[in-house]
Amino acid sequence: MEIFLTLAQELHFGRTAERLRISQARVSQVIKKQERRIGADLFERTSRTVSLTPVGNTLRGELQQAYDLIHGGLARAGEAANGLSGNLRLGVMGALGHEMRPVIDAFRALHPHCDVDIVEYHFSDPFDLLRTGHCDLQLMWLPVCEPDLSVGPTVLTEGRVLAVASGSELARQPQVSMENLGGLTVLDSGRKVPEYWEEAMIPKHTPAGRRIPRGPAARTFHEILALIADGQIVSPLNAHVRQYYTPPGITFVPIDDAPLTQWALVWPSAAENPRLKAFVNSARDHGTRAVGAR
Repeated sequence: MEIFLTLAQELHFGRTAERLRISQARVSQVIKKQERRIGADLFERTSRTVSLTPVGNTLRGELQQAYDLIHGGLARAGEAANGLSGNLRLGVMGALGHEMRPVIDAFRALHPHCDVDIVEYHFSDPFDLLRTGHCDLQLMWLPVCEPDLSVGPTVLTEGRVLAVASGSELARQPQVSMENLGGLTVLDSGRKVPEYWEEAMIPKHTPAGRRIPRGPAARTFHEILALIADGQIVSPLNAHVRQYYTPPGITFVPIDDAPLTQWALVWPSAAENPRLKAFVNSARDHGTRAVGAR
């Protein structure tokens, strides 16, 4: 079947033999045997050309369907044997699931028997879903320095903005710096957030050493927005919020000297499996992308 279909595509005995890594004599032998069995020529041969006969053309259409079904079945069996089937649970913050679409689509194209479920996690307890098995892996800002978690490729990068009440003086500025946070009140992320992880986004001091005081606690992103709109706090946020959110009473001002946020895939080291590895490889092959870029 494979020899016939390859010759029907190449229409050249030498190229068919080379492609299948067999001898040209073997190709001729197999085709002649099938022609004797069917009782009709499958190819018209001259010293210069090879072409399908009407019988050969009909047989090609019939065999191609069978060939595709056979290889599809073998592929599905192989994927099932290697764990490359079923759903993968990807944890994201807020709207970042939309930014992961290219990676998810590439993964689905390579592994059609796998799918990806998006699960939202909250910054106030960033590792709980991973450690309780409710997520297979998460997209998280770096650094992540947890001994039981593995950190994969950086998938997205973006700048940062300062979210302030629209009636404040800072809202009228074209941009601000990290030094502007000195003396302003930011949220209290809570006890479940590692200090180093919070510091990467909301530091306790400005670059010049001025204190950035903590204020009310917030558990979810929408609780943060409510506190900002009420004028109780300001908050550095990742720049994608400008694309996905337009909350009333809040202005997003670019922070010109904030470090770029790098988002990477993170998963429990002990729970690594072929399906997870395949998704990580898909993300790595897709390359790092700026959030909002298309």
